[in-house]
Amino acid sequence: MDSGGKGKVLLVQHMPGKRDDRVSAWLAAAGYELDWRLRPEGEPLPAPEEGHAACVVYGGAQSANDPADEKPFISEVLDWIPRWVESERPFLGLCLGAQLLAKAHGAPVAPHPEGLHEIGYVPVEPTEAGRDFMAAPMHVYHWHNEGFDVPAGAELLAEGPTFPNQAFRLNMRTYGLQFHPETTPTIFSRWMAEAGHLLEKPGAHPRERQFTDAAAHDAPLADWLDGFMRRWLGGDGGENSA
Repeated sequence: MDSGGKGKVLLVQHMPGKRDDRVSAWLAAAGYELDWRLRPEGEPLPAPEEGHAACVVYGGAQSANDPADEKPFISEVLDWIPRWVESERPFLGLCLGAQLLAKAHGAPVAPHPEGLHEIGYVPVEPTEAGRDFMAAPMHVYHWHNEGFDVPAGAELLAEGPTFPNQAFRLNMRTYGLQFHPETTPTIFSRWMAEAGHLLEKPGAHPRERQFTDAAAHDAPLADWLDGFMRRWLGGDGGENSA
């Protein structure tokens, strides 16, 4: 990756705390300047014309359905996302970020009909339209209890057994991923410490299983993310070689 300056990337956070995820690390190593905005603390979202090269909207404990009078920053992001997408600059939504992208474009976001959570490494597989997004089935990391429908006009790229819609593409620069390729075992260890009660929810994998699965699936997921980031910011949509 080129270490020269490539512009500024907007990184929208919904949770406070340390950010040492793979996406921001990849961007920094590629020579991008990182512009973090913590929305619950009122840090403003820039106008698309301010010149950011790309945008990543991260996950969080909130819901895309949170009432505007309780969490106005959620409704503000929902209003802002279509403006960004219309600017034709790259956008990546991760977990809640993908749900916000879907809802901002008219698709429902809702809990699993049987009350299931998806926490841990779960296999997903590409759709026919997603062969350039994910070359083969793989295990990816999850931590969520809501999922999205696919917006009208978008392509479903990956499917899973619990929440069927796992990734979609609104255009060649705009992606929503229900899973967490940016997350490492170090990061989900913190999530377990902060919200370990969720591991008791139906569908959640036990702590020990998650670390065992990470030994097999974390490195391939990191390799996949590297290829995805190159294609996403390169805009070539080429085949995944991972």
